[in-house]
Amino acid sequence: MKIPTMHGVIDRRILVNYRVNPDVLQAVLPPPFHPKLVRGVGIAGICLIRLKAVRPAFVPSWLGIASENAAHRVAVEWRDDTGRLRDGVYIPRRDTSSRLNALVGGRLFPGIHNHARFTVHETLDRFEIALASDDGGTRLSLRAMLAPELPKTSVFPTLAAASAFSRPARSAIPRPATCGASRAWSCAACSGTWTRSPSTRSTPASSRTPPPSRRVPSNSTAPS
Repeated sequence: MKIPTMHGVIDRRILVNYRVNPDVLQAVLPPPFHPKLVRGVGIAGICLIRLKAVRPAFVPSWLGIASENAAHRVAVEWRDDTGRLRDGVYIPRRDTSSRLNALVGGRLFPGIHNHARFTVHETLDRFEIALASDDGGTRLSLRAMLAPELPKTSVFPTLAAASAFSRPARSAIPRPATCGASRAWSCAACSGTWTRSPSTRSTPASSRTPPPSRRVPSNSTAPS
């Protein structure tokens, strides 16, 4: 079945990134992926995104759906069939507040979605987001506020550099019971103008329960 082109509006997007020891990260990535490094470290994290008016391109926007979503993601590089070096993000898991997304993910649009309960409280400069997936695979609690600049400890020298790194050309999403670039959905997102702002985080971001062979030791990560 051909997956249709989807349209929608990104109403809010928060990226929580961590520095990860590249050797540890490589151990949990399926081939042919390798960590994309910044100053010698890998970058992994979670994207918290609210979508509105999501629908196939031929459907009017007022019939679209809205949802809160979370995607675990790892910045990666790999070589395609021609030997060209590509970069993107590997997304091993997605969670959504929409039961429709959970039902049709992988059919109407790429990626299997797990249903989760989201609790969101936000103002113009403060954000509190919590989620718990129905299958127990993901629990998350985040408190963040807008900040005037990136922290001095960040591996990115500027907000523009961090934003550019977080907008790779493609995402690789595993198909059911498979992994690897040749057995993954590859999708691209096109967007208009972004308003970017740094934030500070005051609580741990996420606790995910992957298979034992793909768990990252807790002492191998740090905020990026």
